[in-house]
Amino acid sequence: MLDQIHLLAAVTVLGVLEQAYFFLQVIYARRAFGISPPKISGPPEFERIFRAQVNSSEYFPIFLALLWQAGLFFHQGLAAALGLVYLYARYRYFVGYKASSSERLAPIYLGTGVLWILVAASVLGILHFFLSHYMGLNILHLLKA
Repeated sequence: MLDQIHLLAAVTVLGVLEQAYFFLQVIYARRAFGISPPKISGPPEFERIFRAQVNSSEYFPIFLALLWQAGLFFHQGLAAALGLVYLYARYRYFVGYKASSSERLAPIYLGTGVLWILVAASVLGILHFFLSHYMGLNILHLLKA
């Protein structure tokens, strides 16, 4: 069982570490700009860091759900590889947004594209499972014939 999920687990841990890094960046920015919680506004530099972290946190549960569904129902290796690309895109998004709001666009498009691929892989995998498990149709076997 573990050999079927170890790559997904590794990408999940990397994602959690990335989120922790983003949280720490907000703490450092709060100290640098003298902004105490619960305030969320301040200089544009602080607000960009704060928004980048919040945006990344908002998408993280979606990413995790799709990563695991695609990995369990479609292919663990593909899902894990796409997960790494997504995490890289999120990091580039954070760094880009920190520098300028316009520099966040290319990475967010890449990350969104990866999420859509994970959606497609999840849907195909789950559809294949339902068709083979409940209707006895093995689409992969039919395609090979």
